[in-house]
Amino acid sequence: MPRNATNTHAITGVINRLNSQDFDRWAVQIRRAGGCRQPIHLRGKVEHRDRATGALLHRYSTRLEPGGVLRIPCKTRRASRCESCAETYRADTYQLIRAGLAGGKGVPVTVITHPCLFVTLTAPSFGLVHTRRERNGKPDPCHARRAAATCPHGVVMSCTVRHLVTDPRLGEPLCPDCYDYTGSVLFNALAPLLWKRFTDALRGRLAKGAGLAAKALREQAVVSFAKVAEYQRRGVVHLHAVIRLDGPDGPVSLPPVWATGEILTDAVRHAANVVSAVGLASRKPLRWGDQLDIRPITLNGDLTAQAVAAYVGKYATKAAECIGVIDRRIYPLDDLAALPIRDHARRLVAECFRLGGLDELDGLRLLMWAHMLGFRGHFSTRSRHYSTTLGALRAARTDHVVDHKITTGRLLLLDENTVHVISDWTYAGRGLSSGEALLADAIRDGVR
Repeated sequence: MPRNATNTHAITGVINRLNSQDFDRWAVQIRRAGGCRQPIHLRGKVEHRDRATGALLHRYSTRLEPGGVLRIPCKTRRASRCESCAETYRADTYQLIRAGLAGGKGVPVTVITHPCLFVTLTAPSFGLVHTRRERNGKPDPCHARRAAATCPHGVVMSCTVRHLVTDPRLGEPLCPDCYDYTGSVLFNALAPLLWKRFTDALRGRLAKGAGLAAKALREQAVVSFAKVAEYQRRGVVHLHAVIRLDGPDGPVSLPPVWATGEILTDAVRHAANVVSAVGLASRKPLRWGDQLDIRPITLNGDLTAQAVAAYVGKYATKAAECIGVIDRRIYPLDDLAALPIRDHARRLVAECFRLGGLDELDGLRLLMWAHMLGFRGHFSTRSRHYSTTLGALRAARTDHVVDHKITTGRLLLLDENTVHVISDWTYAGRGLSSGEALLADAIRDGVR
């Protein structure tokens, strides 16, 4: 549909919704959903009955709601799908990460004395790509070479352009035919396995440094972490991790005297250098890239608890769409040539399809995760002892809302011993029309 026709259709939808008899109630639902752009539609009812007599005390039904449904937030983490719900997820992730660094949310303040590092594990090189480098605030040439070689495909492997931040060529290979698309896809697919082996090697190195058996380490110290994946413009993931040393009971216990920041730094560097994973038997094992970044998190300076929590929270709401891939599953039957994606991303998706048809790689499920360029791990994860949980933060927010409604008289406090609650809900769809989405954005801005 042409853009003008789409805009006209959206404006017509806005006018129709504003003039509808149930607009006020619809707006209340959207406001309670935080301005969600793709709310879940539920159809059903809730009844409160007296346990002794069975008498009906209260009934709520969606029959009289706009469209006969109740709209609730989708709760996605992806900002590309719903900015409102993603903002809630980002804020929760910020609180989770910050609590593990500065205390709060059930974590004692003494956690700030525990050795803690912010670690970035990068991907190796799969070929030269257009990049932006800065020196003293000014961009350097991309890949300036005085005697640049010419690749077998006739491309001179040099680029003297000082790329702008918005340059669409950033992340694109200088020669796509030389670029190792197979290695890029396999690295993304094996990144979760590399992370697991990294944490295992990290614990093993700590135990060896302390003169302990691997099993005995758990009796003295625990490695706690929280990590997030970030896509680079070239289509591979980097992992940013907060890694902390605790006592045997987690953040509530002090680490042993031998557990210092220097010991943890040595263990991180060792683990990053020794682990590997095999994708195809015919290829060399994949490893982390050479650009390992290890920095201590401090009370003051550039890398504080607040700065790290904000950084991790920001990337927890992003995915592969930042490099030009559409934010939905792509299937082998889809016409890749017709998809509105970058050529580099299109070739990565095509490589996922090719590798996904190999029996040797069947366990990586590359056909299902082609839209993620092979990466199938969770974007934001944490160890059990790191801090609070997203579920606990959501429950606390729900309790706060319920308590506020009770104290203001908008909700009756029910005694579960005398009142029986009967619920009957069915899924009735999701989403908004283009016009309703515009109104939801305005309501979201008003809520913020």
